[in-house]
Amino acid sequence: MRVLVVDDHENVAEVVERPLAQDGHRIARVQSIADADAHLAEAHVDAIVLDLVLLDGSGLDWCRRIRAEGLRGAILMLGALSSVSTRVAALDAGADDFLARPFAVVELRARIRALGRRGQPESRLEATRGTVHLDFAARRATIDGLDIRLTAREWSIVELLEARAGRVVSRDDLVDIVGGEITSIEVLIGRVRKKLGAAYIQTIRGHGYAVGAPS
Repeated sequence: MRVLVVDDHENVAEVVERPLAQDGHRIARVQSIADADAHLAEAHVDAIVLDLVLLDGSGLDWCRRIRAEGLRGAILMLGALSSVSTRVAALDAGADDFLARPFAVVELRARIRALGRRGQPESRLEATRGTVHLDFAARRATIDGLDIRLTAREWSIVELLEARAGRVVSRDDLVDIVGGEITSIEVLIGRVRKKLGAAYIQTIRGHGYAVGAPS
């Protein structure tokens, strides 16, 4: 996932950034609300780790504002104050979770994993495109009734594309789900096309890939 850490405590931000980066998340770090706004204007994020109190304003107020502006990514709020009223205020402002400082790194990692699962698109049970039939529960792909073997990573690509059928899926989103680099995603896309047919996955130049007509 792409995670934005908004915290003006250098030591806390480092404790957050290091393990999440080790878990494969791509981390951007800022120290102020102004810099966080600038980052969101330029880049998509899947999750935000947000301090309750920042030098240039309230994390609660900023959380409430970006939710009102339509931000849909997960928000994990951090705070030294962990009273029930503080946690309730964070959740009411739009945070998905609250973690009190000091915290155990293993718990931080687990909370981020849970938020990531919450944000993943639900897979379809089955899909049929022309002669291609996909049974996601059984992980069985067939063409004209003949079994086609897909690897686990190829299934991950197919599942994400079908979950967002009719919409463009960026290469970065595929990297987040499958892992690896952009070049390895292109290789995997080529393998899926070889197995399921060249027309199964459309390339949307400059944007990514899609199955079905992209909206």
